[in-house]
Order: sequence, then structure tokens, then C-alpha cells
Amino acid sequence: MIRYRLISILIGAGLDCLIGDPHWMPHPVRLMGALISALEKLLRREEDSAAVLRFKGLVVAVFVLSTTIRITWGLLIRLYGLHPAAGIAAESILCCYALAARSLRDSAMEVYEALTAVDGSLPKARRAVSMIVGRDTENLDREGVIRAAVETVAENTADGVIAPLFYLALGGAVGGMAYKAINTMDSMLGYKNERYQYFGTAAARLDDVAGFIPARLSGLLLVAAAGLTGMDAAGAWRIFCRDRYAHKSPNSAQSESAVAGALGVQLAGDAVYGGLLVHKPTIGDPCREIEAEDIPRVCRLMYTASGLGLGLAAVVLAGAAFLGEFPRTE
Repeated sequence: MIRYRLISILIGAGLDCLIGDPHWMPHPVRLMGALISALEKLLRREEDSAAVLRFKGLVVAVFVLSTTIRITWGLLIRLYGLHPAAGIAAESILCCYALAARSLRDSAMEVYEALTAVDGSLPKARRAVSMIVGRDTENLDREGVIRAAVETVAENTADGVIAPLFYLALGGAVGGMAYKAINTMDSMLGYKNERYQYFGTAAARLDDVAGFIPARLSGLLLVAAAGLTGMDAAGAWRIFCRDRYAHKSPNSAQSESAVAGALGVQLAGDAVYGGLLVHKPTIGDPCREIEAEDIPRVCRLMYTASGLGLGLAAVVLAGAAFLGEFPRTE
């Protein structure tokens, strides 16, 4: 089964690189989102106490995660039972769904293309970046739009690529879909605002735990990627060591700090969410002004780190498959 998992991950990564997530294709994350929304509507009440909201949020987290695992596991068991080729085909598609390198790159490059077009349309760039960030974008200046795009690619290198790869290597498509369920719950419920402060506690904590190792691995891979792409690897390492905890989340600044150091720019800082100014520490040093070309640069970093992560996963799985098949002597 480890060999099948390795083949599926390699095919899935290739599919993600080639086609990404076309909007016309059904996606498991949309189903997860629909389930989360339905459960919230069913369970959440405005009059609930903080303790009750936390408990109901925990119920949602357990139900969504267990349902995702059961459905994915059951599907693969049946298809592998029919024929290994059917199982590999299904697992490859699910591995592709778990990864988001191509869609992340395409979304960021839409911002870049809007900024570098003949008319240099800032409103168009604001609309493009609003599709991939949670902050308010209508009043961002040019540098603010660029910074938002770079930060999103940096953070999602961990959340959308390296973390899924990590769990795909550990548990195949079941592990990858389980992580996507956790990450989707966090993106929908894990806000520290009045509505989700208590109801989203379980989702946020679960995402922190699931992303702990992958986030740090992402930072290290991005440092290595900086060296391979001709960027400032020494700066990436220095800022990674210094600023990787400069965020309320224990994981978010891990990859952002490596990217900031590699590019020699300053990221993060204050941002507006839902009309409210949120004060956040900066990450990196302002060695130079951020520029539009930093968007394709961070995409190169993301793809290189992704390739390194895929290679690492392949080596580990190939080694496990070899050891599993090596004849033992009594």
C-alpha cells in the first residue's frame, strides 16, 4: 500500500501542477464547507453561553473530521478492492484536491498581471487580492496589495502545500483529506471575533496542532528554496530564526518570516479586518521597498519549496516501501 500511496502522491502533485483546481470541477472542500455551514446553522444559538458554544464547536469539529475520514477511507477501500488501478486513480485525484500550489500561484499572478498591465489597474488588483485574503482590500495602496499577495503565498505555502504533503505522506489521501477538513474548519470558524470567539475555539486549536510540524518544515524548505533560486538564503535563515513567532498564531509566521528574509522586505504589520484596524507586529527588515516583481518571486519560492517537500516525501515513502519488502531473517 505504501507503493500505491507514493504513486498516487506523485500523480496527484503532477495533476495539481498541470490543472490546479478548475472552477468547473467539483471539489471536496466545497462539500466540507457546506457541511460546516449546515452544522453551524443547526447547532449555534445566539443565546448560548461561552461554554455551550465551545462544546458545540467541538461537536462540529469532531463530526466533520470523522465524517471526512470515514467517507475517504470507505471509498478507497472499495476501489482498491475492485482493482489497484481504480484505487490509485481515485487516490491520485484526492491527492490533487489536497494540494493547492497551482491555484495559489494562479491567484497571486492575477494580482501581478493587474498591477503590471498597461493601465496598471489598482482597483482590479484590489479585487483580485480580495479573493485570496481575509483583510479589507478596498483602501489598500499599491504596496499594500503587493504585500497582501506575497503574505498569502508565503502563509499558504505551509497551509496549502507542505502541510497537505506531510499528511499525504503519513496517511495517503485519507490523511490529506483529514487535514483539508481541519484547515477548512479553521478558515470558516477560527476567527477571534464576537461571532466565533467561542464557537470556533476547537477548530482553531485543532488547526494549530495539525499545522505545528508542517509550518516549521515549510520555513526550513523555504530557506533552502531561497538558496536554490538565487535569493537571500542567509537572510531567510536569519529572519526565520528571529521572527518566526511574530504572530498570534504559533504557525503563521514560520513561512512568512523565511519569505521576508529571502526577499529582503518587511511583511505583516497592521491590517483592517471587517472595518476594524488590527495591530500586528511586522516580520522582516525593510531592506528595500516591496515591488510587484516580488509576487512572481514568492511563487518561485513556493514552487521550489513544494518540489523539495515532494522529493522528501518520495524518499521517505520509497525507503519505507523498500524496508517493508526487504526479506527478514530470523
